[in-house]
Amino acid sequence: MTAKRGRPRSFDREAALVQATMLFWRHGFEGTSITDLTGAMGVSPPSLYAAFGDKRALFAEVVERYGATFGAFMGVALAEEEDARAAFARVLREAAVNYTDPAHPAGCLVISAATNCTRQTADIEGELRERRVANVRVFEDRLTEARARGQLPEGAEPRALAVYFAAVVQGLSQQARDGATEGELGRVAELAMAVWPGV
Repeated sequence: MTAKRGRPRSFDREAALVQATMLFWRHGFEGTSITDLTGAMGVSPPSLYAAFGDKRALFAEVVERYGATFGAFMGVALAEEEDARAAFARVLREAAVNYTDPAHPAGCLVISAATNCTRQTADIEGELRERRVANVRVFEDRLTEARARGQLPEGAEPRALAVYFAAVVQGLSQQARDGATEGELGRVAELAMAVWPGV
């Protein structure tokens, strides 16, 4: 008689990951406990550890998934819009829509999920900070290219503009978490584009 290798997983891994994403997004890394996760995901602690590893490993997977799904709109806008001004206007406009979507927690997980970390979890905060810094670099590269193509004047400063647009995006996220509406943030996005240098 062949010995069984253990019971098959009795849960939908993708559905469980969605639930984990919502919890981390709403409460942050520190504010989400293993008990919270197992309750929302419908799994026992052993099943969670077997499927995802520990809480840090699960959070890392959540962040990757978030970047490929909910957070993908910025990269898509920058890739699809040939004109740089149109690309950044779209980034801000879609941030206003996405960050206030009632289908999920407000704001951006990467911006807000590790704002209050302890010394023991400073690495989590650092990893999310690096993702935000990487976004600034992506903005700067696109703006540098725009200047080379004549979409920005020679005197424009791609680095300063990149930091500015990143600050606006982060501000939209926080305002959404504080209850600002899509319409209010959309108006902010329009006002923010007023700084675009004339060619």
